[in-house]
Amino acid sequence: MRINLTFGAVLIALAAGAGCRQDMHDQPKYIPLRPSDFFGDGRSERPLIEGTVARGHLDDDDAYYTGRGPDGKFVDDFPFPVTKDVVERGQDRFNIYCAPCHDRLGNGNGKIVRRGYRHPPSYHIERLRQVPNGYIYDVISSGFGAMPDYAAQIHPPDRWAIVAYVRALQLAHNGKIDDVPADKRADLNQEGGQ
Repeated sequence: MRINLTFGAVLIALAAGAGCRQDMHDQPKYIPLRPSDFFGDGRSERPLIEGTVARGHLDDDDAYYTGRGPDGKFVDDFPFPVTKDVVERGQDRFNIYCAPCHDRLGNGNGKIVRRGYRHPPSYHIERLRQVPNGYIYDVISSGFGAMPDYAAQIHPPDRWAIVAYVRALQLAHNGKIDDVPADKRADLNQEGGQ
């Protein structure tokens, strides 16, 4: 009998405790896009103050963040010096994000394409060799045709590094021995013979 009373008291306490659960269920808050009587304009969300910039998004350099100049045309200059480290970083990012479709040489014969995805153009065709650097940056950022945008996956400095690497691929593919300084030609012959 005493066990039944104890058991009953425990059940009543649990039921009462469950009924009093108010932690975050009952709180004064505004749900976005719901009307509110509190503010004169009837909106619960407040408009941003003019000039507000989200943290980490002060994208005030159009050429750097869009690949376009003030006139809206694609830029041809890189927004920072292109060094060996930049090209190597571009190669790394290219091999991760671009090579599955464009292949590691930029010919457009990647593994995804060989499995049925739409064939991208080779980077080595004359039209793509002549486009401004900002155009390639924009295609990475916004996508083109069957290619999706990579803005969420690839940050702006890495997009520019990929552009630098694509230009290096184009130079290597279309280069001639006369393009190599005379004092470096012997090094090429040694590397090719090994």
